[in-house]
Amino acid sequence: MTDLKDKAGIREIVEGYGPDCKELMRYAAWLESKSGAKTVSEYDPNDGKGGTMMFPVYDGTLLNFVKTADKLKHINRNYVYTYSRNRIRSEKDELELIDRAQITDMQLLFDILSSYILKGRTKGAVWSRGVENGVYLKLVTKMKDLIEFWTQPF
Repeated sequence: MTDLKDKAGIREIVEGYGPDCKELMRYAAWLESKSGAKTVSEYDPNDGKGGTMMFPVYDGTLLNFVKTADKLKHINRNYVYTYSRNRIRSEKDELELIDRAQITDMQLLFDILSSYILKGRTKGAVWSRGVENGVYLKLVTKMKDLIEFWTQPF
């Protein structure tokens, strides 16, 4: 049984992270439909004749997701410390931590999201990889489940 102090802490977490989670939940259906699929294509200005550099063309909804996530207050530039502290070395590690996350681990979830969003600024393939490997979908779904669980009356 949780005492009153724990309930107050959980309420603060829900109130603090709830609005950001709600923003991301708008993309859950799209992420589910695109999970495992490519969301980037290559554009060749010379129609395949060579001699020029090809440019990536991202799915519009993916770019909207990235813009929305980038504006959230819980995106953390210091996500590297979370990765080091939790020994996250691969996508498999990320997915396992997402599965085990509790309401008190909301910043951990946002740090994993931060990793993809911030790395994608310099290496654009990272944004698309988050959709392909299912990390975005798992993150959004886990956040939604945790917030909904803790906001339901007992």
